[in-house]
Order: sequence, then structure tokens, then C-alpha cells
Amino acid sequence: MYDNFNKIINMKNNNFLIGFAFLLISLIIVSCNNPSEKHLELEKAVNKVVTEKVVKNYNNNDYNAIFSMFADVLKEALPIETTTEYFKNLKSQAGNITNQEFKKYENGTYASYKTTFEGGVFALNISIDDNSKINGLLVKPFAEEVNTENVINNLSIKNSLTTKDQSEIIFENTKVFPNNTQLSIAIIKDGLVSYFGINKENDTISTIDNQKSIFEIGSISKVFTSTLLANFVIDGKVKLNDNINDYLKTPLNNSTEISFIDLANHTSGLPRLPTNLDLTKVNPENPYKEYKEKELEDYVTNQLELSNKGENQYSNLGAGLLGYTLSKIENDTYESLLQNKIFSKYDMQNSTTDITTIKGNLVKGLNNEGIEVPNWDLAVLAGAGAIFSTVEDLSQFAISQFEYKNKELELTRVKTFELNKNMDIGLGWHILKNKSDNLWYWHNGGTGGYSSSMVIEEKSKNGIIILSNVSTFNPNMGNIDKLCFELMKTLEKE
Repeated sequence: MYDNFNKIINMKNNNFLIGFAFLLISLIIVSCNNPSEKHLELEKAVNKVVTEKVVKNYNNNDYNAIFSMFADVLKEALPIETTTEYFKNLKSQAGNITNQEFKKYENGTYASYKTTFEGGVFALNISIDDNSKINGLLVKPFAEEVNTENVINNLSIKNSLTTKDQSEIIFENTKVFPNNTQLSIAIIKDGLVSYFGINKENDTISTIDNQKSIFEIGSISKVFTSTLLANFVIDGKVKLNDNINDYLKTPLNNSTEISFIDLANHTSGLPRLPTNLDLTKVNPENPYKEYKEKELEDYVTNQLELSNKGENQYSNLGAGLLGYTLSKIENDTYESLLQNKIFSKYDMQNSTTDITTIKGNLVKGLNNEGIEVPNWDLAVLAGAGAIFSTVEDLSQFAISQFEYKNKELELTRVKTFELNKNMDIGLGWHILKNKSDNLWYWHNGGTGGYSSSMVIEEKSKNGIIILSNVSTFNPNMGNIDKLCFELMKTLEKE
């Protein structure tokens, strides 16, 4: 789950750049002061103390304490409201920090830490002034230095399916990935789809026919969970503003009320994951497998608490609870609902949440080193990211979005929450407002062995869908979104 679009803002005459990207988690404030050699000798120890305080305050949601550590020039550039909003967004997308490791000094001005969040690995760079105040801060995806000089570009432009520019964009964004990486790409132009697959083997990137190959799509599944909700609304079974309390036999802790719409647009106030799911005590290669209905019911009955209700706070738990609730209403499984109400309707023959039913070629997921890893079992949280699919199937679903008579799909694209001036939230979809004159509807996904990204534009009937076996924990996984958006831009130029 990370969006790779940036808005760069010059901050008056200060030597700072602020790059804000909500889902990629990239805030850049770079100090251009040049410390003295004496300062550099002390900086490691001082930075260690400052960084540990930042991490502690961040994990405790004490953003005021972090703001108090800023130098005056940084406070002016980032007022408390902006700072608080940024760290809340960061927390909702990446979770808490579990470890940080000092790496080096960047440009002789700030200490760089390899920082492990619950949702991925990032670089945390901090610069301090002579008073040990923070005057520079940078959070971006962490990337180990990768030698790509010997990677061979063997991509062919077959039957004019891609342009030379598109082929070069694909190569540049994928050459950093490990051997055995596959990407399956659908390019939708004016409602017509073409496919382009790549495979990296022996440091050579070549084309491959893999539009029928099956990948985990991760959090793109949330769009399908919200489409099920829209189906229920159109059929009169529920209303968006109804509370799920009225449809569940399991009582919610302290009679807390949560609406369907709040689960679909991440404003319920639920945390990213349930508090009775301890990620330090599970199999990291399949972390959700043992979290089943019993555990979810125990959580909602005895532990459920909301924070920041009414604000956008990304929640895998919320999407999982939505899928679970819809299943209870229909007295059916989440898999059966998908098959009967979505996959069969849009001719998605190779899509499922049940790995045992897969008949086609399942591409193996990879870790950062390119070693195969097990598939994830989302169990009771399936609505958050359990779907396996192909770009061929997802293209069928995407093209159906362009049919103006399709009321359930139209409902999912209606704005339900304004996140900021660059992004709104529909039901499942993120609505990007700064990418072109028209709105882009986007979602991405990531699991232990896979990353994905999907964007469509209704008016032009354009779209890009990318499925890959690049791990969400790969430090370069942001290239999947970057590639998706850069390819989408090429369609606008044609």
C-alpha cells in the first residue's frame, strides 16, 4: 500500500523542500547547513539520543513531543497541525517502528537509519543543529545499494503493444528487482486492453506471456470488498450509514457503533490491525493464518476501541471486518460472495481467495533476496487482502468500470471522504486529483511475496494494472506504483 506521487513545495526562502506523499510515506525536509568537523565527531552520539526519542514519541502517538524537538525554522516550515497530520498518516500506513539501525551520514548533514516499521522498511534521516534540535527530517523507502550496471535490457516491442518509451520506463523501474522477478502488466487504452509481461533471469529482463498467470493482489482486494458492499446497498440489503452492530450477533465492546461506510473509507477509528494479533508471536512468513473467527469475535467483544473516529486511518482490520460482516448478513463465505456476485459477473475465471482451487499458473512470491516465500492466508481478515487474480481478470473488472449503467461500480467511485487537496476516498478506491485533468481511481497492494498497483481513469477509459512477485518488504517496492503512474501518463500523451 503505498502511493508514489509527490507534490514538492518550496518553503519561502528556507533551505528546505517538503515532499508530501500520503501513501508512499515520503516527507522530505532537508537541511543544507554544513556542520563543522567537530560537530560531525559528536553527531553520531547526539543523533542516537534524538532518534531514539523520536521513535519513542512516534510509537506513543505523542506528535506534540516530536514537534517540540524541532528547531524554530522547522516549526515554521511544518506547523503543529501539518506535523500531526503527517505522522498520523504515516502511522496509519506503516504502523509502529520496531527497529532502527544507523547506516551512515548522508551528504555530511544528517544521520541515516534503516528503520523497520510494521508495514515496511524505510530510511529515517535526521539532521540536528548545534542545540540538538531537529532541523531536517526525511522518511523515504529504504533501498540498499544495488548494482544494476550489468542488467541486460532484452525487452521486445511486440506487435506495437508498447512504445519504446514505455519499454524503457518498464526496464528502468524493474532492473533493481532480484532475479526470478515477474511483472504482469495490462495497458488499457480507450477501453481496449493489451498485455505485457516481463521476467528477470540471470540479470536479463525479457518479455514473457503471463497475463493468465496468478498473483496475490493484496490490498486491491479492498476494492472488491467495497464492491460487495455496494452490491448489498443497490439490492437494498443495507444502507451505507447503517451500523454493523445491527447486523452482527456478536456485540461490540462498550456498544461502540461502526457504520459500513466508515469501514469502507477507513474512517471508523479502528487500528491498522487488531490488538490481539501480536505480530511478534506469529509466523512472519504467514502472519495472519491463525487469526480466525474466534479471535476476531473476542477482539470486537472485549478489546475493540476506536481512536480518531471520523478521520482517515488506514485499517486492514476494518476491511476484514467489513468482509466478515457481509458474510454474516448473507450467511455465506467471503469466497462464495465474491464468486457469485463479482467474479462470475465480470468473467473473472481465475480469481479466488482459496489457493486450493487454483488451476492455472501461480507465480511464486519472492522475498527481498529473490527467494520463494509461502503465500499468505488472511483467514477471517480475507476482506483486507486475500484475493488471487490475473491481469486478464482484473482488466475485465476495470473495463466494466467504464459502463455508465453499472450502478454498483459507480457507487464505489463516489467520493465519501476528502483526505486532502490531492486525494479523496470513495468506497475502497483512492481518488487522485492531481494526476491529470480527470480523476484517477487507484489502489495498490502488498503481501510478503507480492506487490500490485491498479489505476483507472473513467472518462478516457484508460488504465494500468500491474501484478508482481516483488515483496511488499522489498525496499524498492515503490517502483511498482511509480511504474504504474508513469505508464498511465504515457497514455495521456498518446
